[in-house]
Amino acid sequence: MPESTNIFQLNGTTVYGQSIDKQTRCIHWHSALDVIAIKFKCCDKYYPCFSCHEEAADHEHEVWPKTEFTEKAILCGVCGHELSINEYMESSNTCPNCKASFNPGCSNHYHLYFETDDA
Repeated sequence: MPESTNIFQLNGTTVYGQSIDKQTRCIHWHSALDVIAIKFKCCDKYYPCFSCHEEAADHEHEVWPKTEFTEKAILCGVCGHELSINEYMESSNTCPNCKASFNPGCSNHYHLYFETDDA
């Protein structure tokens, strides 16, 4: 792992990567709305973003297949609530638990994490 990689706990869930705060913002994405971490299918670890995973992991990433969209793989960086992929995609960019707003621009990167019709 690179020297700048850090690890922290959010309500008992470990988040890896280059976080800059305890709400899962990282050196790559750090707006007020960048408050989710994604569990990567390949390693079962949460990272704030694709770049954090690529820089820290010693393996290729895998996308979540549609058949596993019921798996909890999204972590709200505000309250620590875990959402299934389906819940996240249907959330209107809002945590169903604490009502924190998520970055709507993240949908532009779904193909990096989840099986899509475009992939």
